Amino acid sequence: MPKVESKGLDAIVVGAGFSGLYQLHCLRDRLGLSALVLEAGAGVGGTWYWNRYPGARCDSESHGYCYSFSKELFEGWEWSERYPAQAEILRYLNYVADRLDLRRDIRLDARVSSARYDEPANLWHVTTEDGATFSARYLITAVGCLSTANIPEIPGLASFAGQWVHTGQWPHEGVDFSGKCVGVIGTGSTGIQAIPVIAQTAEHLTVFQRTANYSVPAQNAPLTPDFQRYVRENHTAIRDATRSTGNGQPFAIEDRSVFDVTPEQRQELYEAAWQKGGLQFRATFRDLLMDRAANETASDFIKAKIRQIVKDPATADNLADIDHPYAAKRPPIDTDYFETFNRPNVSLVDVRATPIEAITPSGLRTRDGREYPLDIIVFATGFDAMTGPLLRMNIVGRDGLTLAGAWRGGPRNYLGLQVAGFPNLFTITGPGSPSVLTNMQVAIEQHVEWITDCIAHMRAHDIARIEARPESMDRWVQSVNEAAHATLLPHTPHSWYLGANIPGKPRVFMPYAGGMVRYRDICGEIARKGYEGFALSR
Repeated sequence: MPKVESKGLDAIVVGAGFSGLYQLHCLRDRLGLSALVLEAGAGVGGTWYWNRYPGARCDSESHGYCYSFSKELFEGWEWSERYPAQAEILRYLNYVADRLDLRRDIRLDARVSSARYDEPANLWHVTTEDGATFSARYLITAVGCLSTANIPEIPGLASFAGQWVHTGQWPHEGVDFSGKCVGVIGTGSTGIQAIPVIAQTAEHLTVFQRTANYSVPAQNAPLTPDFQRYVRENHTAIRDATRSTGNGQPFAIEDRSVFDVTPEQRQELYEAAWQKGGLQFRATFRDLLMDRAANETASDFIKAKIRQIVKDPATADNLADIDHPYAAKRPPIDTDYFETFNRPNVSLVDVRATPIEAITPSGLRTRDGREYPLDIIVFATGFDAMTGPLLRMNIVGRDGLTLAGAWRGGPRNYLGLQVAGFPNLFTITGPGSPSVLTNMQVAIEQHVEWITDCIAHMRAHDIARIEARPESMDRWVQSVNEAAHATLLPHTPHSWYLGANIPGKPRVFMPYAGGMVRYRDICGEIARKGYEGFALSR
C-alpha cells in the first residue's frame, strides 16, 4: 500500500517553477491555506531547472520576464543582460524561493505518477513515483507548457555507441563537445540557440534540418547601469506595460499596417527593427499575423537577410526555404545562428529532401544511403507541448473519467483553467489560454491570481466544488478556434501549436490567440458574474 504522507492539506500544487512558486505564495501567505508543492526535480526552477543546454536563454526581455506582483522582489533583483541566460534565471527563482520562504512547503524529487478525485470525500489523492500519497481539496497543476521532452522514435537509437541527449533533459554535469563530431536534430527555437554555441567547440557539427525557420537577431547585450536604474525605479510602469499589451511584453505593437507606408519606408522600418533585435521585430506592424500579403513583406525581408549572411548559396537556399508565414510558428531570436553556417566545421543536411532513416552504432544514416559518423547526437526536437505535461500525470476525475479520455479528440476545457468532470482541478496556463503566445510570466501571474481569487470566493461562500460546465467548454473551444482563425497561426500544418510534432496527437490549435488583454477581461467578467459558466456546489 502507498505510504500516506499528508491528508490535511487544503491544496496540492504540482511543479516548482514560476507558476508553482507564485501559487504557493498566494495560497499560503495571502489566503492562509495549507499547501504543498510537489516537484519532480532536485531543485526549484521548473523549465529553467531542466533546460540547461548550451545557449539556453529567455526570449522575453529580462525586465518583463520576472514577477511583477511584488515591488520589493522586483527592486531587490538586478538583471545583467537584456535576454537572461538559464543560469541567471535559475538564480532568480532561487532568490524568490528564499525571499518568500517557500522551500519549507516544497517537496523535491517528487514526480507525480497519478492523481485521482475522490467524490465522497471531495479530495484529490495524489501519488508520487516513490509511492507516497497526499490528499487535498484543491489540485493545481503548475507543470508548464513545454516540459515533456519529445524524443522521436528513430530506428536504431538504442544501438548508438556514442552519447545522445535531449535539450530539455540536459545533464547537469554538462556535455563536452571538444574534438567531437556532433549532430543536432532540429532547428526550432532550442536548436537555434544551441547550434552556435556547440559549433564553437565541436570538431564538426552537422545540423539536420527538416523545417527551415525564421530567426531575428536578439542583439543581446549586458544592461547598462542607466537601464538597470530605470528598471529599479519604474516597477509600476513596467508592470502596467506588460499587462496592457496583447502579447504581455513591455512594448506595444505599432499602430500601423504594412501598406500604410511606402516600400522604401517599410524597408527602413524592418532594417531598424532588425538592428534593434528581439521579438519587437514582429511588432513593427499590427497586421503581420492577420494578412498574408502583409506577412510576406516581413518573410521576404528575413529570407533576404539569410541570403546576405550565409556565404554558401546552396546552404543559404536551404535555410531560406521556409514554407510558413513569419511568426505563424514560435518566432525564434538568436545570436549568430545564420552566421554559424559560415564556419568551416559546420554543415547542413536537408532531411526533408533526404529523411533520417536510422541511427547506427557509429552515427546516423539518411534515406539516400549516406552515413554521418557522430560521437554525440543532440535532439533539439521540442516537447509534447501543453497537453503532454498534464496527461503524463494520469489524472482521473469523477466516475473514473481520465483526462486522457476527456481529451482524446484534443483538449477541451473552459478558459484553459478547468475541465468538466474534474472538480477543484485548476490548470495554470493550460491549453485554451494565451500561454505560449504571450510572455509566459504575465500569463502565469494572471492565472495564479484568478485561481487564488476563485478559491477565496469559494471559501467565503461555503462552496465545496467548482468545475467547468460542458456547454461552457463547447463555447470556449469555439472561441479559441475563432480567435486562431482570425490569424495566420493555424495555417502552418507542422506547428507544435497544433500538436503536429507528436505522431498521433490530435491536430487542434491549442493556445488562445485573442491576446492577453482580451483574455484577462473575459476572465475578470466571468468572475464578476459569480463564475459564470462554472458549476459551483456546496
